[in-house]
Amino acid sequence: MSTSRGDRRFDRRALLVLPGLAWLLAFAVAPLMLLAVMSFWTSSIFGLSRDATLDNYRILTDDSVYARVLLQTLRIALTVTLISLLVSYPIAYFLASLRGSRKSILLLLLFLPFWTSYVVRTFVWLPMLGRNGLVNSVLMQLGIVDAPLDWLLYNEGATHVGLVYVYTLFMTLPIYLSLDRMDPRLAEAASDLGAGPVRAFLRVTLPLSLPGVFSGCIMVFLLACGAYVTPQLLGGTTGLMFGNVIAAQFTHTNNWALGAALSVVLIAVVFLCLAVFGRRVRLDDVFLKG
Repeated sequence: MSTSRGDRRFDRRALLVLPGLAWLLAFAVAPLMLLAVMSFWTSSIFGLSRDATLDNYRILTDDSVYARVLLQTLRIALTVTLISLLVSYPIAYFLASLRGSRKSILLLLLFLPFWTSYVVRTFVWLPMLGRNGLVNSVLMQLGIVDAPLDWLLYNEGATHVGLVYVYTLFMTLPIYLSLDRMDPRLAEAASDLGAGPVRAFLRVTLPLSLPGVFSGCIMVFLLACGAYVTPQLLGGTTGLMFGNVIAAQFTHTNNWALGAALSVVLIAVVFLCLAVFGRRVRLDDVFLKG
């Protein structure tokens, strides 16, 4: 009797999972499978042909520009992740140390810019870094430069600035949650045992916040690898990333098959990076504890 009741409860839980599972299959798994199949098709001026071929992947090996842009994308994503970590950890540490209404107000201010569209927040950097923008105006008024600086925009540096800005929240939030859940008595105990502030931070606070650090790093790295809008608006010719190359195949050149192959390669490389990271850090612990 109890076994049948347990089976019924299990069946009900399974039914609750079915809508979410169907959603994932329809809007996540199926598009990826179609993308993988499309990468073996042929594109022409008349559209896609289902003639199977490996030419799209041969292009990736024959033309070194794709490998160069892919490596540049991974390098930018890694650099953006490290810079975001350096910027976000002090912010998260400061927020976690606050109590009461001050914490609530500052958390609200942290979230406030992210209620605006991603594209709008990226566009903001154009009047700030442009030739007649805010930064150049301040530098000229202070007498630091005699003429506007032209290298503030449309390069890899501007891409870094834009990506760090738009992805700061995704790094700060998991680190803050890890620090906020930490028992403050642990740091007090370390102090009672003779550890100074720096040693207590390195031996107690930092290790306990590592799940949040790893979680934020993974999210920022994944988002930066697929970035399109920010390098398109701020990067110019030297700051473009792999997402811009993929988008060009689907829009300007109308070569959907090659665009699908490039997408598959990017997905495979990102999964490979996650697999390498997962060999050293348990990803389930990162996402569950972070």
